[in-house]
Amino acid sequence: MKRFLLLLALLAACTAQAQRYTNPVLHLDYSDPDVCRVGDRYYMTASSFNCFPGLPILESEDLVHWELTGAALWDYDPAFREDVEHGNGVWAPAIRYHDGWFYIYVGDPDRGIFMVRSRNPRGRWSEPVWVVREKGFIDPCPFWDEDGKAYLSHGCAGSRATHKSVVFVAPLSADGTCLEGPSRIVFDGHLTQPTIEGTKFYKRGEWYYIFAPAGGVATGWQTVLRSASPWGPWEERIVMAWAPGTINGPHQGAWVSAPDGTDWFLHFQDKGAYGRILHLQPMTWRADGWPLIGEDPDADGVGQPVKAWKAPASTPLRENAEKRVTPCLEEQGVYGLPLEWQYPTVPSPYWHYALPGGGIRLYSVMQKAPEANLWNCPNLLLQKFPAEEFTVTARLTFMPNPALKGEQAGFLVQGDDYAGLRLTDTPEGAQLDYISCLEAPKGNKEQVTVLTMLPYTLREPDFPYASGNVPAVKYPTFRQTEIWVRLTVKPRAVKGNVPDAVCHFSYSPDGKHFKAVNQEFIAKPELWIGAKFGFFCNRPVWKNDGGWVDIQALTIQ
Repeated sequence: MKRFLLLLALLAACTAQAQRYTNPVLHLDYSDPDVCRVGDRYYMTASSFNCFPGLPILESEDLVHWELTGAALWDYDPAFREDVEHGNGVWAPAIRYHDGWFYIYVGDPDRGIFMVRSRNPRGRWSEPVWVVREKGFIDPCPFWDEDGKAYLSHGCAGSRATHKSVVFVAPLSADGTCLEGPSRIVFDGHLTQPTIEGTKFYKRGEWYYIFAPAGGVATGWQTVLRSASPWGPWEERIVMAWAPGTINGPHQGAWVSAPDGTDWFLHFQDKGAYGRILHLQPMTWRADGWPLIGEDPDADGVGQPVKAWKAPASTPLRENAEKRVTPCLEEQGVYGLPLEWQYPTVPSPYWHYALPGGGIRLYSVMQKAPEANLWNCPNLLLQKFPAEEFTVTARLTFMPNPALKGEQAGFLVQGDDYAGLRLTDTPEGAQLDYISCLEAPKGNKEQVTVLTMLPYTLREPDFPYASGNVPAVKYPTFRQTEIWVRLTVKPRAVKGNVPDAVCHFSYSPDGKHFKAVNQEFIAKPELWIGAKFGFFCNRPVWKNDGGWVDIQALTIQ
């Protein structure tokens, strides 16, 4: 009997250990996450800023493992097609389920607050409905009360409104499409909650709550406001903050309840070039009606972030060692590409082609200022860094138009600094260069190191179904060259919680024997977002029908 009881205890201990998770739960750049639960599934969206498709939709059964299932914003203001508006666009959304509809409210600091909605979060969402057009309004969150009244909380961007650190509430129409009165400031945090932002509006019992971070992204804390009325007066309390040995921040996020009644808080941590990654914290309600997020080892009523915790009990927890998002393979992203790919602006349908056998063809795009660097290049096809340590390998087949001169294609890591491998068409062949540019937003020139010259092979037009009726016209002969490229990213410890993302590039003629570029590159974030890796194909002049590069055999490990 003793042996049997000991065996049960060991099994219980193993089960308990297996049902723990570690932070971060998602090592990907999903800034300003917001979450709602419908039934036994959780739905999350996040800021996408100037990147498209925008407003990613992720789903989970356990709050730990996430599946990228769609995007809510596929088009936008036509001005976004003209230039890359780094850091502008889609800021700090809120996702809610109300009356059979999923709603997302989001602020654009230059245009106002808009809403999109859908019956099916994996399907198409509505065109943006502008709830209020007011420069500087950001971080909105709707709330529908039991009496049928609706409200919208939000903040303001100091860069546009000339001041910040305040919280607004406005009356919202029942259908959520417009404000029924002006916004008014209901809380001023200048003296006690500087840079309060990212509002999330809730109700529990008779109390209204607004969750909002304060103190800044990298060094701030989580604040909660409480009131008996949506209009205040609002009490304030810090409910989670950084403590020695925990993560920096922790910043903006969302409260959500699991089916078993437990409460959880998802938020991001600013991790430099790796972006703003997702953490999950336990949340409890104190006897005095205030929440506590994380753990509270010194019992002072202010939580601190946890490194690991018992997992939500809603569904069995799967192994989560890699901390990566699982793409929904049935759904396709922009113009037939997987959902992980984004452009830094609203994309053109002319930019790429999803190859039938797998892979992507990027057509060359003329740049407005070909002599400048790639900072404002709109047709960079990019993905987020998927982990602290990873390797990307791809085969590039470059086929420039013989009638053009100087077409280019490449593979790069992009942020405020960028670096990568670039092919340039020359009369002698395709020149392979290592390029780098520091502080690209300042217009700095690229530094170029010539690596090798790749010969072209000729490719004649092929008409597999041609008959004798095909006219004997001389079609142009194409030239092509092939090269394998590789990126390896590893973290290197620095002072504090944020490691450097150290990048090394290499190349190979056969995909087996790679030659390393003898230069180290430290990835940098850009405005509000982490570094990304990806591909491009450009031409220096306008001419009908340019060349292209095919990206195939892409692996991310």
